[in-house]
This record gives sequence, C-alpha cells and structure tokens, in this order.
Amino acid sequence: MSSENPQQIDAPPLTEEIAPGTATDPPVGSTDVATVTVDGATIDVAAGATLLDAIEAVETDDSVPALCSYDRQEIGPRSECRTCMVGTDEHGVVPACSFPAKDGLTVQTGAADAAEARDVNLDLVLSDHNLRCTTCGKNGRCELQDAAIEQDVEEPRYGVLDDRDEYEPIDDSSSFIQIDRNKCILCNRCVEACNDVQVEGVLRMEGSGQDTRIGFQSDAETMEESTCVSCGHCVTVCPTGSLVEKGIEDATTIPLPGFTQKNSVGKTEESTGTSKGPMTAKKRTEHTLETPTTEMTDSPSDDGISSDTWDDDQSGGDWL
Repeated sequence: MSSENPQQIDAPPLTEEIAPGTATDPPVGSTDVATVTVDGATIDVAAGATLLDAIEAVETDDSVPALCSYDRQEIGPRSECRTCMVGTDEHGVVPACSFPAKDGLTVQTGAADAAEARDVNLDLVLSDHNLRCTTCGKNGRCELQDAAIEQDVEEPRYGVLDDRDEYEPIDDSSSFIQIDRNKCILCNRCVEACNDVQVEGVLRMEGSGQDTRIGFQSDAETMEESTCVSCGHCVTVCPTGSLVEKGIEDATTIPLPGFTQKNSVGKTEESTGTSKGPMTAKKRTEHTLETPTTEMTDSPSDDGISSDTWDDDQSGGDWL
C-alpha cells in the first residue's frame, strides 16, 4: 500500500511558494448527468453542472444575478455575494452558483423567501460600494450596476458608502492597472485569476470583517510596489470598476464640472516614477545567476551602475 498522501498527489504544484486561491477546492457541480425542473421547465444538464447552469439555460420567472460567479477558466464559484439564492423543494433556499444540479431537483427562482434573500444580499453588496457610477470607468458595463437595474433597486436599504465617509485611496501607482477598492465587492475573481490561472501570486484577500480587502502577497502597499507583472488578467475578470486598465479608466464617465473619479474619492496613491527590475522572486533569482560576477564586479557599467547588482533605476521593460 502506498504511503503517499492522496491529497498531496491531487494538489497541483505551486510556483514561487504563492498562496493559492481555490485551485484545490473540491468540485461543486453534480457528479452525473441530471434532469432538473426550473420554474416548471425541465432541463437536462451535464455532469459537473450547478443549479446556476440549469437556470441560465431556461427562461426564468425572476432574474438571478450571480456576481461572484465567473464560470470560465475554473474561477469560482465562491458563494461570496449570495445574490443568486433560489428556492428548492428538497433543500430550501440555496446558492445557485455552488449547489450541484442533482437529478430530480425542483427549483423556483420566484419563491418569496429566495427573492427576499437575493434582494437583501444585493443591498448589502451595494451598501459597501462606491455608487458614484457617473465617475466610474465601468459605467454602463458593470455587472453590479446591471444587477441593481434588473432588481429595480432605487436606494439600498442599508445605506451607501457615502454615509460612512470611509473611502480608501485610489491606487493609481501602476502604469497599467488602477485599483479602486471602494468599488470592490470581494468576489475573489481577481485573486483566483492571479494565483490559479496566471500563477503569479500577487493578489490575496486580507483582513477580516468590514476591513476585508484585496491586498498583495508581498505585503506591498501599492500596485507599483507589488510583484505584479501587468498581465491584466485580474482586470478582465473584475465585475465592477475596482480594477480598470489604465488609459480607459475615464472612458465611460459622464463629464460633470469639477467632479471626477479621483476627487470624488479624495485621495490617490500616485506613481513614484521608479522603474522595476524582474517582478517576481524567481525572476530576480534567475537574473542574479545570469549576471557576470567576475572581472566586472567592481567596475561600473557605462551608465554608472554596478553590473553585478540590479538597480531599481534600470528599466524593467524586458521583464514584462
């Protein structure tokens, strides 16, 4: 009998000792092909499907937003936002994004308790979000905005972020990606895209309670100081304007005299203008090994920088 731990065999290898997102989480879908009834319509779903897959395949009585679900590249679901709650005869109210589509299940999207749960949870998400949509680069293409419109939300029952006057500074330090944590809904998509898809190990979820936020595994304070390689994958999976590509952060804003995205928040972390060397620990090690250490060790290079060390003033363009 093998002495190897099956969990260690199944776990994918990590690079650079990064903390994973959900790469080793168990599958959440059904194990077999199943027949599910959604709002009176019978649908056959493949093995691995969730109730959300079944719901999206038919015309439903009510809209079921799923803000933390991505359903591509094995990102999520996380069941973080709970805006996709539906009613079932067998199990009561469950999150559609992570509940397996078991054979014989009957689902009602319009069940009163499920609809109330979706509304309450959506209002909770909105209450911790910068709702100044006219100054947002994702205005008109934001999944949270779409969900609020579909659910006829006029004013969140739990107030809005403005009521608490606790805006975090916009992180505008990177040349490629802007971070506005006031628009983050903690869906974890960007963390999984960074850690499990790109395997760069830059982002993480940190803090607890209302202080939970997206941070950096390197303990950096800004995106510029982090080990980000500017691949942009986090931006493509972000459902709101929390992560936006630089250059288009104001592309869909509505011009209002004296009112912009940055001054609506009040404080911005700007770039220091310092270029980087190799972004990750692995690349820094490789660069050190490849750098000549004999004869030129004490000799300055043509630009006055010692050739045996990497100086932050050197251009990092070749490493991106």
